[in-house]
Amino acid sequence: MIGSAIPLIVQAVWPALLINGAVLFFVAHLYRNTYYIIDNRFLKITSGVLITKKIEIQSITGVAKTKTIISAPALSFDRLEINYGQGNSVVISPKYKETFIAHLFKLNPQINVPEQD
Repeated sequence: MIGSAIPLIVQAVWPALLINGAVLFFVAHLYRNTYYIIDNRFLKITSGVLITKKIEIQSITGVAKTKTIISAPALSFDRLEINYGQGNSVVISPKYKETFIAHLFKLNPQINVPEQD
């Protein structure tokens, strides 16, 4: 993004530079404000100001590793798909996936976690 701004600055294309800056700000905001919190009862998912989700841990039915490219509150393509409730799912990318899964499983041993490498 910064590299693409250099020609815009040199040529004084201010509207395009403003759009470029807005996109850069938005991406930086998402990067700094995407996180997941596990408390004793809920998994809280936050991604910028767009996504705030609270999932009851006892409603989680499965956790599986995925590399899906669907839009999600995830900063990486090395992701986890969390299935919960009646057919609902969300894709996230916690930094320490194995620890994250183990913590969820400790709070809800009924979670289906398929064996994967």
